Amino acid sequence: MRILSGIQPSGALHLGNYFGMMKPAIELQDQGDAYYFIADWHSMTSLTDPAMRRQYSLDVALDFLACGLDPKRTVFFRQSDVPEVAELTWMLSTVTPMGLLERCHSYKDKLAKGLSFNHGLFAYPVLMAADILIYDSNVVPVGRDQKQHVEVTRDIAIKFNEQYGETFVLPEPRIRDEVAVVAGTDGQKMSKSYGNTIEIFGDEKATRKKIMGVVMDSRTPQEPKPDADQNLAVQLLKLVAPVEVARDFEARLRAGGLGYGDLKKALFEHYWDHFAEPRKRRAELVANLDFVHQVLRDGAAKARALAATVLGRAKRNAGLV
Repeated sequence: MRILSGIQPSGALHLGNYFGMMKPAIELQDQGDAYYFIADWHSMTSLTDPAMRRQYSLDVALDFLACGLDPKRTVFFRQSDVPEVAELTWMLSTVTPMGLLERCHSYKDKLAKGLSFNHGLFAYPVLMAADILIYDSNVVPVGRDQKQHVEVTRDIAIKFNEQYGETFVLPEPRIRDEVAVVAGTDGQKMSKSYGNTIEIFGDEKATRKKIMGVVMDSRTPQEPKPDADQNLAVQLLKLVAPVEVARDFEARLRAGGLGYGDLKKALFEHYWDHFAEPRKRRAELVANLDFVHQVLRDGAAKARALAATVLGRAKRNAGLV
């Protein structure tokens, strides 16, 4: 089983990134042949500062390694270090119907919000398909909101296979429903574009302020909250605190008498404790950047070797060689 996953270097990584993608990916290291990449080409649809892209790409590498990614058990690399992906993207685009891209949720959601569009943002599911297909990936761990893009990848692969003969492996999404979508401080999906994130390795004072600003309703502490399981702070607490602790706070909120301020303070403390060891490891990695860069170079060499094989198969089937 080959596992493929990627993450954009478009800003500081947050709890949504960690629980939705990073943690599941790290847990899959021993379950298959894992290929994980920093999607710096994808970041070009939203990030235009070259220096920031370089820094964010390094930060993603540091964060992933600090959180437990083992380069001895995974192939970890930058997307742009495998140019074969761009070549395959063009080939796939020639069999991709416009309507398929127009139906993508991410496109429609951004269009509804009035965001400006470029071709890259519209067509990035084709690049995502190339990312997945070029490594003969079987499993793609994704959040529920990204499931459609794996389905789009399958559709594109099927069309290519029908037109040019059996070429690509059809991947399957793997979703952990309980943490597939993590809510941000305002209740929407946690996203850098919404400005509602809680960073994995954020500054202590700034992060405390963010967590204390998590949106609550106007009910008094004394009022029982029968919908306590829907409380945003409780939902976040369940991610970073032991099960029994989260259950206790939920029960106290349900019974009445627990103030939202006390709940948020507990959320911060458990968040801070949850990432204590990764923070220590990250500081050690920052002091040894040569190791981090070597990990990415080694990963890119392994990824290119496989990508060249799959691309060669696609080009032969399509009559390009």
